[in-house]
Amino acid sequence: MFNTNMYGFSEIDANGLLNLMKNNEVALIDVRGDGEVAYGMIEGARHVPLHLLPLKASEMNKDIPHVYYCRSGARSAQACAFMAAQGHGKSINLQGGVMAWMQSGLNLAKSA
Repeated sequence: MFNTNMYGFSEIDANGLLNLMKNNEVALIDVRGDGEVAYGMIEGARHVPLHLLPLKASEMNKDIPHVYYCRSGARSAQACAFMAAQGHGKSINLQGGVMAWMQSGLNLAKSA
């Protein structure tokens, strides 16, 4: 299900994430900017813009997997690398971000 890379975090595709969400406790972290989030988020996600992640890292529960996502997967990969370096071994990047999520036929929920 997960592909672990040399940077200490795993990656998952949209269908893999959907299965993970159905069968496990998982925290979804949207690292996009405010303007991007206005178009919608994956249901159940928490918005933590990438530039604020260092301030919020200590609030993340290390006992459950955290899936980070952005528009394309690039910024969320940075977030995963950062969190893995902080000792969060259960950091997972959504490959392709919300673009891949939507291309898989999955929807975004309206952000609050």
